[in-house]
Amino acid sequence: MSTLNESFHIAVPTAFNTDESLNVEATIQHIINLQKRGIHSVLVSGSTGEQHSLSNYEKEELLLNLNRIDEFKNDFEIIFGISNIRQKKAELLAGLVHNTDIVKAILVGFSPYVLPTQKEAIQYFKSIVNLVDKPAIIYNNPRRTGFDLSIDSIIEISHDPRVIGIKEAGDPKKIKKILQRLPQNKKEFYIYAGGENNLEENISLGFNRISSIWGNLYPEEIKNWFNDLSDGKKATLPDTVTTTMLSGSKNSLLPFIKQEISKKENISMGICRKPLGN
Repeated sequence: MSTLNESFHIAVPTAFNTDESLNVEATIQHIINLQKRGIHSVLVSGSTGEQHSLSNYEKEELLLNLNRIDEFKNDFEIIFGISNIRQKKAELLAGLVHNTDIVKAILVGFSPYVLPTQKEAIQYFKSIVNLVDKPAIIYNNPRRTGFDLSIDSIIEISHDPRVIGIKEAGDPKKIKKILQRLPQNKKEFYIYAGGENNLEENISLGFNRISSIWGNLYPEEIKNWFNDLSDGKKATLPDTVTTTMLSGSKNSLLPFIKQEISKKENISMGICRKPLGN
């Protein structure tokens, strides 16, 4: 099975029209613009949390339209997020992703709110991965879902050869224990930082990849900063970037990111589905 070559990907937001309907064209145009600026990997329907507001029909529409784009280079890696409060709906989406050539890997998040047991979460994860013949990344984000995948569960899931890494947005200190307990066939295991916060510290703990949010606005700057930190260099971001990030942190982040993308790229990323952007 193929793997992912890129250590840096950008979690792209989904564009919506003023009536909150899906804007596929603007979403894809932003992805194409990032590719033109030297980005080789993006996460769609994933990290910005909008996937839980998207119906399977809307996600299928995104998939089908992404698959029709001729501008994507052969080495361009699209990761698609799969998660749902209902396992059956997640499985249906997994079947659609399996039949879509443009998607190179999946990011599997856990059901929000329902608080599955560890055993239930493991079965949920396995049911999705078994339907998609693509590399899979675990997405553990307890602050967003209310559920925290245990180290034991992560190790059990990681025995599947399709599982290539984890995006850990919970306790970063658990990464060291995960790396110590990985099965022997996992000589290379990708640990994705969920965003730029505390990035230098996270890299020192074992994070070797990033799912970037601010790369939507500053793809070259964030990518170079991450690469330098990964190489053990002392690196800082330009003042213009840190100023924008500070401004964004004082606001609702996703509406801010969309607004700035629209300004910079002259495409309408539109609004967020309420309550975001109220």
